[in-house]
Amino acid sequence: MIYSIVPMTKKHIPEVAQIEQDTFPIPWSAEMFDNELRHDYTVYFVAENITDKSVLGYAGMWHIVNEGQIANIAVRDDARGQGIGTSLINRLIRTARQREMMGLTLEVSINNRNAQRLYTKLGFKPEGIRKGYYETGEDAIIMWVYLRCV
Repeated sequence: MIYSIVPMTKKHIPEVAQIEQDTFPIPWSAEMFDNELRHDYTVYFVAENITDKSVLGYAGMWHIVNEGQIANIAVRDDARGQGIGTSLINRLIRTARQREMMGLTLEVSINNRNAQRLYTKLGFKPEGIRKGYYETGEDAIIMWVYLRCV
């Protein structure tokens, strides 16, 4: 599947919200994504299928002072295993470097081994635990990647 990573716009929100709903037990709403796009401290990208312009995945982060907080990332079920998540995170990392952020952080479910492997492959390292972080009661691992900004 051929895709491109492009900035998220309002037109992407319905598909992003559907992927969110299909992926997470307590998903963000379309309104929440719409609100995210209104702020200049947020950065969101989608992986868009070149052929039909459908959204295959999305990722977003908040730029807070000199660091980035990855807010969410998900890939459509039928598009997993094709490097889309890696491409999205690499785009966030590239953007963080351009904005001279010192690093990126995220929380990942202690039970989500696939995501943990992906983040580790991309240079993130576990640095702590947030007990009961998710509304489901699950703990989260706090992971960081530190960047050398030029």
